[in-house]
Amino acid sequence: MGGVQLVATFARARRGVLAVVVAFLVLLGLGSNGPVSAQEEGGEVKGSLVQKNEEGERVGVPSVTFRAFDESGAEVASTTTGEDGAWSMVVPEGTYDILLDVETLPDGVALRNPDKNPAQVTLIDGSSKSTLFPLGEPEESSAGGNTVIQLIVDGLKLGLIIAMCAIGLSLIYGTTGLTNFAHGEAVTFGAVMAYLLNNAGVFGVQLPLIPATIIVVVICGGVGGLFNRTVWRPMRRRGASLVAALVVSIGFSIFFRYVILFTFGGRAKRLRDYQIQEQWDLGLFRLAPKDLVLMIISIAVLVGVASALQLTRMGKAMRAVSDNRDLAESTGIDVERVISLVWIFGSALAGLGGVLFGLTESINWEMGFRILLLMFAGVTLGGLGTAYGALFGSIIVGLFIQLSTLIIPTDMKNVGALLMLIVILLIRPQGLFGRRERIG
Repeated sequence: MGGVQLVATFARARRGVLAVVVAFLVLLGLGSNGPVSAQEEGGEVKGSLVQKNEEGERVGVPSVTFRAFDESGAEVASTTTGEDGAWSMVVPEGTYDILLDVETLPDGVALRNPDKNPAQVTLIDGSSKSTLFPLGEPEESSAGGNTVIQLIVDGLKLGLIIAMCAIGLSLIYGTTGLTNFAHGEAVTFGAVMAYLLNNAGVFGVQLPLIPATIIVVVICGGVGGLFNRTVWRPMRRRGASLVAALVVSIGFSIFFRYVILFTFGGRAKRLRDYQIQEQWDLGLFRLAPKDLVLMIISIAVLVGVASALQLTRMGKAMRAVSDNRDLAESTGIDVERVISLVWIFGSALAGLGGVLFGLTESINWEMGFRILLLMFAGVTLGGLGTAYGALFGSIIVGLFIQLSTLIIPTDMKNVGALLMLIVILLIRPQGLFGRRERIG
């Protein structure tokens, strides 16, 4: 009987589903004339070689040779830097050692990290990798304490990105009771849209990343509101169970993931702006300029969200609906309007988080699914349905993931967050900021 009810409910919402799917496909196609075709076989490795002149200005180092060697040691490509210090090589898919020929460096110029020459890169067909070879005085070996501080900074950066994406997930659960598995695809959608606007462009015009990000946030918020209006609100009005809604969200998650795979392609890609940057040496840790800006933006947005929830009328209404929907509705709060705004702002934050996440690593069709597990860990640790819990829980998860690499291999660092999730569910199921609820 439950299965029949689920099918009937979904059938009644078919027009809304079709509208959301069409909007999703149209938005994905903004930056191209159709599905993104496979790139030519091979990938690109590139970089920029710069140094400071006597006036302290950063200038390119020309006529320096770079060579690429495959796993057998055979040279497959070579190039020299241009007047601006930029260089690039197109090589087939595979793993390569990129060697800077130190004999071609100008007199008095040396590598800062000679032990990292050659640098190893792995290229997936059609991908692009940036490789940095800093010039200057050799670095002193960092102490163990400095390594810990560096991991704390990296963990804070990751935690802020997770928190940006997770607040919407937590508020949607708090106001509707829905565990939205499709929220990860909202993150991927934001990153993909930023790539299309920044790299492919709209009608042949490539947008700088900052205005592209603003457009992405607006589009993601609009798609989230449309998704709620045409799919979830009709299901709520017809009394669909939370289990039915959960199954539908899983179905949408899988569907949108493979729509992105078909449209965007399976190869990892990178944003055009802010990719090649030399890290600042701040003594106890190193930080790239884009990472500092990323952290400042994340903190500013999260402080703004927290202030809005605490001080504004709509923010208080959101917290009231999240705490007790029936009581909030009895006091005159328009619950459906609150839920609509939660979907809009939650999806917009997820899109912004996708852009910031795409700045730190390559963009691919399943990046949202990978960060979704970390979002669940963060909101469960902080307490499902609480915005502040999602914020602090996500930061703790980010710190735990990075610091765990002191003990476990880097490739397994996300496993630590999931183990922590299991432990929290066993010890304190309501999370750090959640309330105990009596059942029965």
